Amino acid sequence: MGRLALNSLVSVGILRTELMTEWWDEINESTQWQDCIFFTLSAAYALVSAVALVQLIRIQVRVPQYGWTTQKVFHLMNFIVNGVRAAIFGFHMFVFILRPRVLTLVLLDLPGLLFFTTYTMLVLFWAEIYYQARSLPTDRLRAWYISVNCVIYTIQGLIWIYVWLNKNSIVGSMSQVFIAVVSFIAALGFLLYGGRLFFMLRRFPIESKGRRKKLHEVCRLN
Repeated sequence: MGRLALNSLVSVGILRTELMTEWWDEINESTQWQDCIFFTLSAAYALVSAVALVQLIRIQVRVPQYGWTTQKVFHLMNFIVNGVRAAIFGFHMFVFILRPRVLTLVLLDLPGLLFFTTYTMLVLFWAEIYYQARSLPTDRLRAWYISVNCVIYTIQGLIWIYVWLNKNSIVGSMSQVFIAVVSFIAALGFLLYGGRLFFMLRRFPIESKGRRKKLHEVCRLN
């Protein structure tokens, strides 16, 4: 009986695997399913972009006298990067037929670069708060931010030029790996300065309204 039950479980598992494989193949080969997924992603990114724009307008209305602060630029960049992604997903049928092929690669990689610039700006904002709270100099932080972004964009630009001149699919794959590494670096910056700022804010008095607000903000973004 035990062996029969085990064989039955194995058969059910194999059947489920086959059904999942068939279902995935159906989705992978169906242009309707793919269009539905792309348009859903486009709508999601458009919503995030709209929220960022609303946040930017709210801050500008509340404190117009401070000009373009790091926080305002962050929301502007967030609006742009998510808007670009929404447009790419929404017009994907045109993106994938662009010629030369490097144009498609540029459009697909550009949101990743803008994402890096946007969220390293947030890391810069947190790092400035952390350094100022500890009475440390912040002069070099912006220089580091600009330098790192220039290096990243230069490397990516060289990859695009090489793909354009050589039409090498392997280098195109390397471009995707490079974007993944860049995103990982941004995540490390999040963990480093987001974590430092979180633990620093925990030492402030619990009744501090500003402390609670900033602490919740750091927790959500991390």
